Amino acid sequence: MTTAVVVGSGPNGLAAAVELAAAGVDVTLLEGDVQIGGGTRTSEGILPGLLHDHCAAFHPMGPTSAFGRKHNLEGHGLRWRTAEIDCAHPLDDGSVGVLRRSVAETAAGLGRDGRPWSLLFERNAERFARLADDIMQPLVRVPRHPLGMARFGLPATLPATVLAKSFRTEQARALFGGVAAHAFQPLHRPLSSAIGVGIITAGHHNGWVVAEGGSRAITDAMAKLLTGLGCKIETGVRVEAASQLPRTDITMFDLTPEAIARILGDRLSPRVARAFRRFRRSPGAFKVDFAVEGGVPWINPEARRAGSLHLSGTFAETVATERQIAAGRMPERPFVLVGQQYLADPQRSVGDVHPVYSYAHVPHGYTGDATEAIMAQFERFAPGFRERVVGVAVRSATEMAVYNPNYVGGDIITGAKDIRQLVFGPRLSTAPYGLGEPGLYQCSAATPPGPGAHGMCGYNAARAALAELG
Repeated sequence: MTTAVVVGSGPNGLAAAVELAAAGVDVTLLEGDVQIGGGTRTSEGILPGLLHDHCAAFHPMGPTSAFGRKHNLEGHGLRWRTAEIDCAHPLDDGSVGVLRRSVAETAAGLGRDGRPWSLLFERNAERFARLADDIMQPLVRVPRHPLGMARFGLPATLPATVLAKSFRTEQARALFGGVAAHAFQPLHRPLSSAIGVGIITAGHHNGWVVAEGGSRAITDAMAKLLTGLGCKIETGVRVEAASQLPRTDITMFDLTPEAIARILGDRLSPRVARAFRRFRRSPGAFKVDFAVEGGVPWINPEARRAGSLHLSGTFAETVATERQIAAGRMPERPFVLVGQQYLADPQRSVGDVHPVYSYAHVPHGYTGDATEAIMAQFERFAPGFRERVVGVAVRSATEMAVYNPNYVGGDIITGAKDIRQLVFGPRLSTAPYGLGEPGLYQCSAATPPGPGAHGMCGYNAARAALAELG
């Protein structure tokens, strides 16, 4: 019987294990923590019953993931939920840019920028179910739908500063820029539009869905699948050296490239080991969760109905902020992502106390405290916020790697998503999941298609391994 060991149980390690086990492989999953799930975990971190997602929070790619469709996660307990408004980007004049699932409704709210918004997103959103099968594969391949990929890909290759010129209103430019900033990249760089265009397009098709009961529900659904397939899951097993690994036909790593190089040592070719040790990291995230009585008192009422918000002011301010953190400087007013998942999933709240999720973009390895800067950004658009806060939980950029060793220096997206690493992953190769040695593979978010709880890095890697085994 074919055997495999998967090291690491983030959503990609879990997806790889599911795909291998479903193909009849005898799989053992090893996790260094006492709890599986990586970034898709949820806990009661402040008050009993108040549910906070640890990292992954919104999943616009989830419902159309080939992995999720094939293995029917919804049939194993996963339920997707959406807020009335997917995302809001407040401005200092009290207005907001509003992103709704409907392209038409979003366009209607953007005034004279409604038409360019529709031209950019409507057709791709309508065809996203098919388009996703190409988007969520390695880019260095012949797409199944070449014309659709060209229509999607041409705007995505542009710097966000260039694509933003499609819009004339500050609301539309800021809204687009806030989503583009999810790439943790300076927005003047080529391909810096790619992640933003992908998230917006997916959101217009699926909505910015959250998992009912918290992102841990994604982990729970995969764990049920694995249990049914006979996979062995061992927690508290931290792999530090190749000698700890059993002899198997397939060894799959849901770990950072640096960790893989450290574990495998001279089992990797010098060329691959060198590329992995030179893997470039992204800026970090500084996370603060709040327990808020009565919810956040946003000035704009539409912000009060939004599942997600970006606090970074105008498009120009977002551009300047992301350039600063990439250069290693902490801005006075950082980009802050806010999650109000309880609007889609009320069971996360306790009475009138609601869990509010936030993180700021900070320089890689930032050792300072960004809590006050995050609070100030809330107060900027929601005066009186401080008075409503009844509890706080902080995870700094340096503490991120304690929580999840893949999040080195607060890098929650597993590596800089610049041109080379977004297209190829950690090394230049048309086979991004193989490690250059028979039976050895990587499947973390360092590989295509990149970060998210969609599981596609693991799914693609497992399929590559099975194809090589014949």
